[in-house]
Amino acid sequence: MIKVELKDGSILEVEQSSSVMDVAKKISEGLARMATAGRVNGEVVDIRFELKEDCKLEILTFDSDLDGKKAYWHTTSHIMAQAVKRLWPDTKLAIGPAIDEGFYYDFDSSESFNDADMEKIEAEMKKIIKEDLPIERFSLPKDEALKLMADEPYKVELINDLAEGEEISFYKQGEFTDLCAGPHLESTGKVKSVKLLSNSGAYWRGSEKNKMLQRIYAVSFPKASQLEEFVKLQEEAKERDHRKIGKDLKLFMTHKLVGAGLPMYLPNGATIRRTLERYIQDKELALGYWHVYTPSLANVELYKTSGHWDHYKDDMFPPMKMDNEELVLRPMNCPHHMLIYKNELRSYKDLPIKIGELAHDFRWENSGAVCGLERVRQMCQNDAHLFVRPDQIKEEVGKVLNLIKEVYQKDFGFSADSFKYRLSLRDKANTEKYIDNDEMWETAENQLRAILKELNIDFYEAEGEAAFYGPKIDIQIKTALNHDITIPTCQLDFALPERFDLTYVGEDGKDHRPVVIHRAILGSSDRFISFLLEETKGNLPTWLAPTQVKILPISDAHIEYAKKVREELLKIQVRANVDDRNEKIGYKIREAQLEKVPYMLVIGDKEIENNAVGVRSHKNGEEGAMSLDDFKSKIKYEIDNFVIDKD
Repeated sequence: MIKVELKDGSILEVEQSSSVMDVAKKISEGLARMATAGRVNGEVVDIRFELKEDCKLEILTFDSDLDGKKAYWHTTSHIMAQAVKRLWPDTKLAIGPAIDEGFYYDFDSSESFNDADMEKIEAEMKKIIKEDLPIERFSLPKDEALKLMADEPYKVELINDLAEGEEISFYKQGEFTDLCAGPHLESTGKVKSVKLLSNSGAYWRGSEKNKMLQRIYAVSFPKASQLEEFVKLQEEAKERDHRKIGKDLKLFMTHKLVGAGLPMYLPNGATIRRTLERYIQDKELALGYWHVYTPSLANVELYKTSGHWDHYKDDMFPPMKMDNEELVLRPMNCPHHMLIYKNELRSYKDLPIKIGELAHDFRWENSGAVCGLERVRQMCQNDAHLFVRPDQIKEEVGKVLNLIKEVYQKDFGFSADSFKYRLSLRDKANTEKYIDNDEMWETAENQLRAILKELNIDFYEAEGEAAFYGPKIDIQIKTALNHDITIPTCQLDFALPERFDLTYVGEDGKDHRPVVIHRAILGSSDRFISFLLEETKGNLPTWLAPTQVKILPISDAHIEYAKKVREELLKIQVRANVDDRNEKIGYKIREAQLEKVPYMLVIGDKEIENNAVGVRSHKNGEEGAMSLDDFKSKIKYEIDNFVIDKD
């Protein structure tokens, strides 16, 4: 007998070599029906996995966590591949992994899959599910594995890439067998509802040098109601897609002559970005930050000193040889700020020193990964570095977290419930990713942990999510589409001050080492704008909208007064335009609505006679007549106080 510690801490004694499924059945038949995989001592395993010794075991289900879902989706990807092989036997199989929202499979087929083919594949998948084929796992030595997959060139390549002695496992369901490490469900009938989502091209192994394959994306669920909810969310996602909103509102554009991942801001988008950047800089100035400008290029030696070259160069653009220097586009600006700090002798009385910058940074992204403003190759970072004494760490980290709350919860109206605080730690099993200094890591991680506890902030810990130079507090935001994303961060760094030999003169007259707090509030302007567009569906608050007021004269006789209203609004720094086209007023209103302008002012005879405006809002529609002075006061208050009009 062996002892199995379950998730709730209870101990269950089972026979040695019992499978994960055996344990699930012993706990309850209901759990066994829902089980998709197991987690043994932190490692995800197949439900067929046999327990040989005392261990910790968690039974995973579709609803328990992402790993439980991925086992379910991975099984369904094999069902898809089996369906395609039945319909087009000559198709060659590549890979079919589970991803965060479903799965895909890459196929090399002479058939160019169209909508009708997608329907055929989905129908065949449902047949395979109905057949309830048992799924069996087995392993083979390399020579036998190669013989079995002889007709599948992509599988042969994958087998040949495996390290000598590594287990080569397969999963078989009916007539179909696929190379796979798993985990998988017990039978195809465990899958209940499935939907094919889209198909696209994908290079084998993501390299443009390789053949273009056909990739089919799909998703599956244990309940039809879950699939229906997913489809609704997908439709909502299309409406919230910042690329669609950006095109509709003329915010930004891309062009192949400029390059992938290099968006260009149009006047409306530039207005949003400029307003955001001025907003956050004003916040920082009020908190004692110094703003600087540093170059987007630097000598490679700078990044060798900082450690970025060893730990980050794969994400950087290649160096350019110029005269006797090798220059590189910077991926971040912290090394520059280290040198600015070092430019003068610093006293303990000077600290904290807060250096901020809206800096253009450059990171290499595969062309297939770039996405609108969300993932780009050049970004503008709202970055800052706080140089503090050790005794100032708690206070300054607290101030950063308060600033994050003020920006996101007060000024942008996100609820506290949508926030989670994550303490991001290094992966102790994979330390080569990080600066090698165990003592520094223990100190930094313990300090951030203690600060969060002292500030009574609920948080969870995540190994492997730290920056290469130190741990961080990441604020995870739950989006309107139910995704968890990270934008604001606060990072503690003992490493770069050491690498750049930064010092300050202490009260004792001796040199001491400062600590650096890296912090980002908006993150990159580009990504923040994409996030904001998707959260608001482009319905930006009045203070941020590119055009805050559209003035709509009913006829040519009202244009002169409309222009006078615009001049009055411009004087108080309200962004206003006059629509003086020879169009009906209803058409002008509909256009302004589509442009998501917060306020429309209709101008007719009565408005001119009473020095008034007819107010319509994008959200509420007709609001009635108002004196021009009253409207000016109303909109100025909204802008100056960052009023959020929440539903």
